[in-house]
Amino acid sequence: MSERLSNYLGGRWQAGSGAGNPLFDPVLGTELARVDAGGLDLAGGFAFAREQGGAALRALGYRERAGLLAAAAKVLQANRGTYYEIATANSGTVAGDSAVDIDGGIFTLSTYARMGESLAESMGGRRTLLDGEAARLGKDPAFQSQHVLVPARGVALCINAFNFPGWGLWEKAAPALLSGVPVIVKPATATAWLTQRMVRDVVEAGVLPPGALSVVCGSPAGLLDQLQPFDLLSFTGSADTAAQLRAHAAVSRHSVRVNIEADSVNSALLLPGEAPDSEAFALLVEEVVREMTVKSGQKCTAIRRVFVPEALYDAAAEAIGARLAKVTVGNPRQAEVRMGALVSRAQLEAVRSGLARLRTAASVLHDGAGHALVDADPAVACCVGPTLLGTRDADGAALVHDTEVFGPVATVLPYRDSAHALALARRGQGSLVASLYGSDAAALGDAALALADSHGRVHVVSPEVAQSHTGHGNVMPQSIHGGPGRAGGGEELGGLRALGFYHRRSAIQAGAAVRERL
Repeated sequence: MSERLSNYLGGRWQAGSGAGNPLFDPVLGTELARVDAGGLDLAGGFAFAREQGGAALRALGYRERAGLLAAAAKVLQANRGTYYEIATANSGTVAGDSAVDIDGGIFTLSTYARMGESLAESMGGRRTLLDGEAARLGKDPAFQSQHVLVPARGVALCINAFNFPGWGLWEKAAPALLSGVPVIVKPATATAWLTQRMVRDVVEAGVLPPGALSVVCGSPAGLLDQLQPFDLLSFTGSADTAAQLRAHAAVSRHSVRVNIEADSVNSALLLPGEAPDSEAFALLVEEVVREMTVKSGQKCTAIRRVFVPEALYDAAAEAIGARLAKVTVGNPRQAEVRMGALVSRAQLEAVRSGLARLRTAASVLHDGAGHALVDADPAVACCVGPTLLGTRDADGAALVHDTEVFGPVATVLPYRDSAHALALARRGQGSLVASLYGSDAAALGDAALALADSHGRVHVVSPEVAQSHTGHGNVMPQSIHGGPGRAGGGEELGGLRALGFYHRRSAIQAGAAVRERL
């Protein structure tokens, strides 16, 4: 019998009452562990987090809470080797892809620790965040209104996706804990092992107050039913599930604050005026291939549509396809393998189904089926080669603008002029990120602003930042992560802006003596 991963709720480790859901190695097909949350006292666990964890966190200042994050980061850093082993076994990722998740999570946690220290320094001796200057309410200046931000007196339920079990945990938990709000994390079942182990290591190290951080694995019924008016819900996943969450009574009746990061058909755009031998063209090709293959394309920020001038359609297809042909796919334990597996058989079938759908609207420019698997049985392993599609009818290919295949798949689309390119990019109906490639600073700036209203982030790559840009798909804690419309309408990270979700704003109307006490 494989290991049963316990839940940490109510300040103690608890096993579920059922048989549990198995977690598999997506390459070898072997069962690794089981998770189960049946029979848990969810009401008691949520109450413990609110009353015990929340009170303990709020009793600390921002500097002290920043210290907790720094201590947690040290615990994680000491256990990195184990996390890499878990990621290889449970997510099927090569070491470089595991680093995006594991080291990216530790980096985000450490960054918020430093931000919290700087915030505390800027506050002087105050313990309360002020929002703007005090405002006079009448002719007499004695009585004024001062807006303040105070930690929400609830719990943050964080429901994460399967693709980033490490980073997904800490990019939500870090700003919540720094704000003084306890966290209950619900990882996606398929890859819950890494999340559970990270929480276990931090809990057992005793660096956080009891109830500050909890984890519930498996699929517990009634989890959302526990949410109360001052709680918060942060979700990463499909738009369909997001719609169900928004319609839940806890959200619709209790006005539970919700942040959603959902489906996104992201794009990369090469501006006019570039030649096939230009540096901007080469940068586009390099980034498209990277985004298609990192984590086997299982990134919410991955490039799905590639827009190029009509005259460069063939050149782009050839250049991207040539680089994809060199990608080795298979068992991530083998040094020569560059791209590992999808996380599960269900995900493999979803990618195959989505690819078949896209092929009704586009032609195959590079066929992933031609990649022989290295040290992996095609009948067992959840591996699929990178596939590049293309169509010369960018306007008529509605499926390409509406369908996100969550795997190593992208489509090349030609445009007539800049206005046409921008209009095509916006057909994603709201995206997490678009990246622009070119050498004309004025044109790049104009295009970036033109796309800003429909994208959470616009990543601009010119030759001058060829060696320093952080990558189209890399979510940095200093910038917001989210997007309007189809992408969910939410915002995470963005430096200290992330704390706004976990604070409540109130106007204190009082005289000067009282305001000085805030």
